[in-house]
Amino acid sequence: MNQMAQNNPQIAQAAQQISQKIEARKAVLIAEMMEEFLKEERQVTSGFGNDPIAQLRARELDLRAMDNQRKKVEGQEKINLDRMKAMMNQREHDDKLEQNEELAKLRADTSIEKTILSKSIPNVDKMMPSVEIEKYEGENR
Repeated sequence: MNQMAQNNPQIAQAAQQISQKIEARKAVLIAEMMEEFLKEERQVTSGFGNDPIAQLRARELDLRAMDNQRKKVEGQEKINLDRMKAMMNQREHDDKLEQNEELAKLRADTSIEKTILSKSIPNVDKMMPSVEIEKYEGENR
């Protein structure tokens, strides 16, 4: 395309005109955007009447509102966390009680079995005649 523009002056002139139209359109769009920006800025600042103290006060109020919202969210998260901890503690407590009940039943069962065994198996003293063990006082080995 560049070679054709160099060889043909009409193409070069047309390309230059298109480039100028593009640049003109860019300038128009930038001007329109700046105008819209200024209108919006005037709307925002018109409520404060160009009073910097009022603007600072409004900003301070906005910051305070954001801080209050943050604290509210954090408070709710803390409440939820505490609620979850309480539920977990309750579950652990219930599990511990259940385990203690099971252990108490096992102890009771063991005690009953010991009692039954002691009643059903004759005494060892009755089964075996008494054997006396004498100490040998002979030579020292």
